[in-house]
Amino acid sequence: MTGIWYVVGFAVAGVSFVFLTIGLSWLITHRTRGDRHKGYPYESGIDTYGDTHARFGISFYIYALMFVAFDIEVIFIYLWALVFRDLALAGFVSMLVFVVILLVGLAYAWRKGVLTWK
Repeated sequence: MTGIWYVVGFAVAGVSFVFLTIGLSWLITHRTRGDRHKGYPYESGIDTYGDTHARFGISFYIYALMFVAFDIEVIFIYLWALVFRDLALAGFVSMLVFVVILLVGLAYAWRKGVLTWK
């Protein structure tokens, strides 16, 4: 029964840490210091031209997701290469399946024109 109190204690500590951190950041950031130019995008004191809240195209996000996916793939392949001799044929086949799945996803994205910069 004492094990449950450890879990409850860690849960309370985790939740209180989150709320204390959010509350502290709110207290620090909601003070008005300086002049009215502090709210401008570059804090240079120069008025901006037009709307400063421009939207980015979806292609930027897709490129970022593709980068993250293939960056993670490189990490997995590197770790797999470190223990390649211990894995034998089953490890080779599983990594081959992993790489083929990612290459099919890349071919699909390429065919849909996702990788074409507009």
